[in-house]
Amino acid sequence: MTRPVRIAVPLRVAVIDSGVHAQHPHVNGVAGGVSITPDGREDAEYIDRLGHGTAVTAVIREKAPDAEIYAVKVFHDSLATRIESLVHALDWSARNGMHLINLSLGTDNPQHEAVLGASVERLAGRGIKLIAAYEDSGIRWLPGCLSGVVPVVVDWDCPRDSYRTSMLPDGRMLYHASGFPRPIPGVAPERNLKGISFAVANVTGLIARES
Repeated sequence: MTRPVRIAVPLRVAVIDSGVHAQHPHVNGVAGGVSITPDGREDAEYIDRLGHGTAVTAVIREKAPDAEIYAVKVFHDSLATRIESLVHALDWSARNGMHLINLSLGTDNPQHEAVLGASVERLAGRGIKLIAAYEDSGIRWLPGCLSGVVPVVVDWDCPRDSYRTSMLPDGRMLYHASGFPRPIPGVAPERNLKGISFAVANVTGLIARES
């Protein structure tokens, strides 16, 4: 009996953040992307002018060098955006065939739970994994605390090349990961960016590598 031939489909990862500097040596290019402007338009220019998205993307690239990474820019002048832009970015990721979405951001505003819950349901219906912060410094973040999301917390004792898991009361797996980004030669870890954003990125990269 002959076995069917299957064409391997590259894993597609959306990084919803401040864009990316694709020529950075830790990024080594991206497959494409989009900018969601504050007035709701889609623009082709997704260059990172804040640095956060590039650092997050570098973490994922380190662990999943063969993944197709797409920059979805929602942060422009600061690390803040409108809920409408975030929902737009999630929907863009679904329409464009992403398998994983890295969301190194969140909100603690309960008024946004319904609209984000609806977005999560749309993603889950397409089989897309949304990886996001669950809790940090006693604050529970949306959409990471919602059912249907891969939830992440910081574990400063966890090595950057692994994660550990525990079980939440609702039966979901909670991922614990390092909050440190990819090291920069000559820069001490305590002087570099760090925190829950990079715990999320570390988990995204590891899940991408395992997929």
